[in-house]
Amino acid sequence: MTLSVAIIGAGFAGIGAAIRLRDRGITDFEIYERDTRVGGTWRDNTYPGAACDIPSHLYSYGFAPKPDWSRTYSGSAEILDYIDEMVDTFGIGPHLRFGHTVTGISYDAQAGEWTVSFADRDPVRARSVIVASGPLANASFPDIPGIDDYRGNKIHSARWDHDYDFAGKRVAVVGTGASGVQIIPELVKVAESVKVFQRTPGWVLPRVNGHTSGAVRKMFSDVPLLPKLIRSAWYWGHESMAVGLVWDTPFTRLVEAVSALNLRLQVADPWLRRQLTPDFSAGCKRLLMTSDYYPALQADNCKLVTWPIARMSEHGIRTVEGIEHRFDAIVFATGFDVSKAGTPFPVTGVDGRDLASEWSGGAFAYRSVAVSGYPNLYFTFGPNSGPGHNSALVYMEAQIDYIVEAISRLQNFGWRSLEVRREAQDRFNADIQRRLRSTTWNSGCQSWYLTDDGFNATMFPGFATQYVNQLKTLDLQDFRITAARTETATATAG
Repeated sequence: MTLSVAIIGAGFAGIGAAIRLRDRGITDFEIYERDTRVGGTWRDNTYPGAACDIPSHLYSYGFAPKPDWSRTYSGSAEILDYIDEMVDTFGIGPHLRFGHTVTGISYDAQAGEWTVSFADRDPVRARSVIVASGPLANASFPDIPGIDDYRGNKIHSARWDHDYDFAGKRVAVVGTGASGVQIIPELVKVAESVKVFQRTPGWVLPRVNGHTSGAVRKMFSDVPLLPKLIRSAWYWGHESMAVGLVWDTPFTRLVEAVSALNLRLQVADPWLRRQLTPDFSAGCKRLLMTSDYYPALQADNCKLVTWPIARMSEHGIRTVEGIEHRFDAIVFATGFDVSKAGTPFPVTGVDGRDLASEWSGGAFAYRSVAVSGYPNLYFTFGPNSGPGHNSALVYMEAQIDYIVEAISRLQNFGWRSLEVRREAQDRFNADIQRRLRSTTWNSGCQSWYLTDDGFNATMFPGFATQYVNQLKTLDLQDFRITAARTETATATAG
């Protein structure tokens, strides 16, 4: 049997795609998940203090609203509950296939079908494939000399050891990004001592995370228009931030001034403030939203270390000035293995072409969702779809609706394949890279947004509204359509 659609990954994107496929009457699909439950990054990130830095009403799908969020910014457990609720509410459970680790996909042009291969399982065939595994799916310890020599507990933020008791322990935290600034305040509460190893300080804005009362949640449930208005207000508030975060403008200086004032109000020591002041434009790296990080750094049992790490040893960390810092446990809040080049598994397209080879210098796609030479294959959170200022789910929802529209056309008209034209793809990416040159991300700082040679395959250089608008219409003139028979037809209507 050949499926209509195979979905790879059961995180936000995979579950969202499944819901929208069902909305369009497409039910012969399966979702392949390597883990034993849904949730993606929110299943994997269960470290103390794990939470979203986008407001709850905005960090949810417009087609699956949740009126009863308990806080302004939700923790990972509540977000995971929301994903579970979507599975139950929309009847996605029967489509889930757990314990399926994809090892590769390959296209059969004659049949117009993809073969999805798994580790230790029989392959399946599908007319269309949605790669919804996401950019934050894989994590590993950083490449630090001597890391295997350390004999204490090594814990990665995305693979938290809940059995380890930090009480009374000497703890190191490597990394001060979005995960690190959430973990550190929690460890300071219980550990004997915490040393924070910072490579680069970030711009920090305060985050007020209030509880939502039961009365307000009931009102939101009883009057659905209210959470929609709240969501819209949050959306446009974040959208306005693009002027200062996506591009280096006078508004960027305003963001920096607010952050500098927050630093001055929260940190009394001038030398510590200097160590915590970035030397790059706000927006070049991810903005940090926290009101707990600076107070934690000033706790009696916490110390900031800014000397670079030279290597790890049997007992801890050696910094370049020759000091060995000894620890019972080291927490690595060093982020994910984001694939800016290559693919998460082998992808073989028309005439045996290999997507990993084509992406070796940096990933690219048409409108971030489709690649020429790989018909009926779609990506969520593909190349250049990253938001620098707004909710990732706004972008993801637009991608999903675009992909489902393409798959629906394929199904309804009985086409064998729908493949983006190379010239349309090249035109789109030339424009993206031209626009990226004037953004803060390409202004000179080092970040996970860029490849080692400075190619930005990650971020979208514009407003979320612009991103959504480009995916509202499936422009068929940019695609090559192969009918069920052998001839090739070109559509001219959008």
